[in-house]
Amino acid sequence: MQEQTPDSDAESNDQMEKDAAEEELERAVFGDDAGFREGLKAHTAGAYEASDAGNGEQEDEEDGELDGVDDADLFFIDSGPTPLDSNALVVASAAPEDYDETLRAGEAPAWEDSDDERLMVSLAGGARLRKLRVSAAEDMVNGKEYTKRLRRQFERLYPVPDWALPSGRNPPTKRRASEANNSSADDMDVDEELSVQPLAKLLQSTESLTRGSSGKRGTLRAEVLDIQRTKDIPGTQPSAINSLEFHPLYPVLLSSGPASTIYLHHIDPSAIPPNPLLTSLHIRSTPLTTTVFHPSGDRIYLSGRRRYYHAWTLSTGEITKVTRVYGHQSEQRSMERFRLSPCGRYLGLIGSSRKAGSGTINILDAHTSQWLAAARVDSPGGIADFAWWRSGDGLTAAGRAGDILEYSVADRRAVATWHDAGGVGTTTIALGGAGGPPGLGGDRWVALGSTSGIVNIYDRRAWPSLTSSSALPVPAQPTPTRSLDQLTTPTSALAFSPDGQLLAMSSRWKRDALRLVHLPSCAVYRNWPTAATPLGRVSAVAWAPDSGWLAVANEAGKIRLWEIRA
Repeated sequence: MQEQTPDSDAESNDQMEKDAAEEELERAVFGDDAGFREGLKAHTAGAYEASDAGNGEQEDEEDGELDGVDDADLFFIDSGPTPLDSNALVVASAAPEDYDETLRAGEAPAWEDSDDERLMVSLAGGARLRKLRVSAAEDMVNGKEYTKRLRRQFERLYPVPDWALPSGRNPPTKRRASEANNSSADDMDVDEELSVQPLAKLLQSTESLTRGSSGKRGTLRAEVLDIQRTKDIPGTQPSAINSLEFHPLYPVLLSSGPASTIYLHHIDPSAIPPNPLLTSLHIRSTPLTTTVFHPSGDRIYLSGRRRYYHAWTLSTGEITKVTRVYGHQSEQRSMERFRLSPCGRYLGLIGSSRKAGSGTINILDAHTSQWLAAARVDSPGGIADFAWWRSGDGLTAAGRAGDILEYSVADRRAVATWHDAGGVGTTTIALGGAGGPPGLGGDRWVALGSTSGIVNIYDRRAWPSLTSSSALPVPAQPTPTRSLDQLTTPTSALAFSPDGQLLAMSSRWKRDALRLVHLPSCAVYRNWPTAATPLGRVSAVAWAPDSGWLAVANEAGKIRLWEIRA
C-alpha cells in the first residue's frame, strides 16, 4: 500500500469541505433535488387545474345552449356549395412588367444588367434575327425582350432532356413551331422521344405506327410534281435489291435480294436513327428473287430459284416450307416468280417448263398451298409476266410475243385474249386505277413494257364491259392510249400508285432510268427526276398504300425514299 503524506490529506480535506454560505449560494443558483421535485409537482398540478376548469366551463356553456333546441334542428342536409359573394372575391395581383415567363418557376436570374432596358436591337437588320420577330413589320426591341426571345428560340431548338425533367412531367410532344404562340417565320421541328419497337410489339399495337392522315388524297397536277426527298434507308445491303414492298397496314418496308436476307425497316424519317431496322431473316443457300407481304399483313412469302418457297408468319415467327405442287412437279421446277392476289386467296406461280410455244401459270390456294387451276398462254417464248385484277377474281398474263390473256379464276376459263400493239419482246405488265370494267376486275389502266423500252398504256374504259355470254369482249388489237418512249433500254419495272394517279417505269440496264407518268393525262413529268437525282441502276420500285411515299432500290443495295405531296 502507498503511504499518504500529511500535505496530501490536508489538500483533499480543503476541497471537500464547504461552509454554509457557499452551500446556500449553490442552492440559489443551481437548485437541489428537493426543490426540483416540489417545482415539478406544482407545475403539473396547476396545468391540470387550468385544463379541467376550461373544459368544465365549455361543457356548461354548450349544455346551456342546446337545452332548448329540438332534435330535428341538430341535423341538416348538405345541398351543395353556397353561392359566393362577388365582393368577397380577391383579385389576383398582376404580374410585374419586367416578369420573364421564359424563366422556370422558382428560378431567379443569376445576374441582371441595368443597361438591358436602354439597349435597342434591330430584328429586321440581321438574317439570323428575323426568325425572332412576331410579325413581319416588327423591327426594334429592347434588351430584355431580346433576351427572352433568344431564350425561347434556344428552348425550341434544344428542348429539356427527359432526364432533366421533374418526375411526373411528360416529355414534349412533336409539334410545329409555326403552330405555337410567338412562332417564327422559319418552321422548326421539335421531335419527341422515339424508340425502335421490336417486330412483335409492332404487330400487336398500332398506337405509334399507324398513319395519322386519313382521308382522300388530293388530285395531282399534270405539269409539275411536288416531290421531296426524305431520309434514306440506313445502310447498304450486300447485294442488289430485287423485291421492295410496303406493308399494307403499317409503315414498314420489306426488301430482299440475292444475299438471302429479308430486311424490315420502320419508315419514320424523324426517328433517331431515321428509318430504323426492325428485324431481318436469313435463309441459307436461297438467293431470294421474290418476297411479298400477304394482303392481311400477317405473313411474308419468299422464294428463289429453288423447288420450294417459304411462308413466314410474323405474329408467331413460324416459317413454313412448301416443297412441291402435287401433280404438277414437271411444270413447276422452280418457284422463283410468283404473285399474290389482292384478296389474299390465291397464289400464282409462273411455270418453268415451256411446251409447244406456250406458258403456264399454276394457281394455288394461298393458305393450304393446294393446286386449284392453271392458266395457259399461247405465246412463243412463254410467259413474260402477269398481274392480278384488283378484285382478285382473275389475272392478266402477258406472253413474250405480246399475246395477252384475261383469265377468270372464279370461272376457271379464259374470258378474253388480245395482242399488244407493236409488242415484240414484252417484259413486264402492270394494272392500276379504279373505274374499269367490272368483268375484268375493275382495273382501268394496263401498262406493258418491252425490250425496246417502249411502254404502252391502255384505258379499259374504252372497252365493252365483260358479260357472261360474251367470250371475246375485248378488241383483238386495241389501240394504246399513249406510247411512251422515254426509256431506251428494256423495261424492268412498272408500278401504279394505289390511287391510280401515277405510274412509275424504270429500267435496270441504264443509270437513272426512272420516269413518273401522270394519269389520266399520260404525261411524263419533266421536273423529276433531275440530273442530280441519285437513283443509280434502279432494280425495284414500290408505292406506299396511301400513295404518299415512293421507295426506289438500286443494284448497289441502297434504298431511297421520296414523299409525294398532293
